[in-house]
Amino acid sequence: MNVNNKLSSNPQTIAKAFNTNFLSVAENLLTKNFPGINTTNIIDLLTYLRQNFNHIFSPMKLKNTTTYEIDKIIQSIKCKESSGYDEKSSTFFKISAPYVLSPLIFIFNKILTTGVFPERLKFSEVKPL
Repeated sequence: MNVNNKLSSNPQTIAKAFNTNFLSVAENLLTKNFPGINTTNIIDLLTYLRQNFNHIFSPMKLKNTTTYEIDKIIQSIKCKESSGYDEKSSTFFKISAPYVLSPLIFIFNKILTTGVFPERLKFSEVKPL
């Protein structure tokens, strides 16, 4: 890689060059979008955000999902025999969709209503739709 007009294959030199480049990009964008801002004084990002974005954003409202929506998503997945880290192929999920839709809907809607991603679910809580 060309770093400061010198070819380098040293991984640390290359990583440092990438880091320097991306840091300067962020600083340039800040300076361009917020003229007059002194980026050297931004110590705490949260303090900066609170000072410069003091309007309140409207809360998000999420609707419960439906069996139709989840089935449509599953069926839109391309069929492949290769598997991911879970060792299951997309074909496996498409075939098993009718059997897992009710539990999936329950889990998704529970996450949306409570705002909590469950570590474990009791199967006794899963009710068919």
